[in-house]
Amino acid sequence: MLRDFAIVATAYGASFEDLRRSGLAVVVSLFAGVIVSFISGATMAAAFGYRDAVSIATLGAGAVTYIVGPVAGAALGASSDIIALSIAAGLVKAILVMIATPMVAKHIGLDNPRSAMIFGGALGTNSGVAAGLAATDPKLVPCGVMTATFYTGLGCLLAPSVLYLATRLIFPG
Repeated sequence: MLRDFAIVATAYGASFEDLRRSGLAVVVSLFAGVIVSFISGATMAAAFGYRDAVSIATLGAGAVTYIVGPVAGAALGASSDIIALSIAAGLVKAILVMIATPMVAKHIGLDNPRSAMIFGGALGTNSGVAAGLAATDPKLVPCGVMTATFYTGLGCLLAPSVLYLATRLIFPG
């Protein structure tokens, strides 16, 4: 909880006006980011031989973030080893975002509050976005972290419900 309070406190530097101006682009990045991450994780789970919807959805949720994976896994009744793997998947994503952000920032136009909000909404891992943006431009951290926090919340809502049900349609067993 202390980590989450620190992240929320970091987001206080974000401007509500910047969020309002970014509007639809941020909302689209949030939904697209959660869904694409979930599908990527679920696809990897299936590629590694998992066939039950609970395991696949939990691992897909772990690819969303290392917070969403255990939340979804607990809600769906996943085993502790699957929940641990979901945390590992989210941790790998966070580390990749931390490392890659400064390297790709100039190439993707990550240099203003609007792009930082969209970036945070698309990738969503709070720690990865915060560290990556801090290494890129510390002034962008509050904007990216604010939407990354929304991303985590959205993932916690969608993964154990809508995305799990979609997974069950594909893997009914």
